[in-house]
Parts: sequence; structure tokens; C-alpha cells
Amino acid sequence: MTKRELIEHCLTYPAVFEDYPFDEDSAVIKHASNKKMFALVGVLDGRLQVSLKCEPERADFLRNAYAGVIPGYHFNKKHWNTVYTAEDVPEDEIFEMIAHSFDLTKPRASMRKLSETGDCT
Repeated sequence: MTKRELIEHCLTYPAVFEDYPFDEDSAVIKHASNKKMFALVGVLDGRLQVSLKCEPERADFLRNAYAGVIPGYHFNKKHWNTVYTAEDVPEDEIFEMIAHSFDLTKPRASMRKLSETGDCT
């Protein structure tokens, strides 16, 4: 998988955009409405990597299961993992981790909106 392919996969999620707030080599994929990042795609030590938000127990499990998953590089180590794509992590597992990160960071419906629609009973 190339860097562009990884970015393009992240961009298949609804209402997201690609940003370069740090440098032109590190793509940040964010939700359009709340501006929260769910993926940072770049090259670290010559290796393609993606940093993703993750529930702490799952993050720990993935780090123990795969050598290519480490605590988030320059992120909160409890809630973020960095995944080296050319290591032992299967592509479908990487895509699942991206989906998980997207879900953890996506905008939540406010209680006001829920009460207006009658969905908060």
C-alpha cells in the first residue's frame, strides 16, 4: 500500500477532508464538522505509518498482537496507536483500525438535537 492509497482510503469516509497542518509530508484526515483528526498518515524512519485513535484495551491488545503497532508516536500513548503498514499487520486489520478511529472521533448528536427529534427517550 502506498501513502496516497492509504490517504484515499481514509477519504472514503463521509464528511472528511485532508489537511497538512504540520508539513507537506504528513497528511491529517479530519472530520469536516468537528475538525477532529482520526488519522495521521506519514513516513517515519523511512516507513509508511498511520496514527489512529483507539480504545485503550483494544490499543493494548493490538500492540501485543502485532509488532507493527506501537503506542502513538507523539500522541497520547493510552488512546493512540501508530501502525507501520509494511510490518505484520494485515491490510484488512489496518482498515478496521481506521474505521474504529473514525467512529471514536466522529461528531456526536447533541442532546438538544436528539430531544427535538424525539430520539432520546
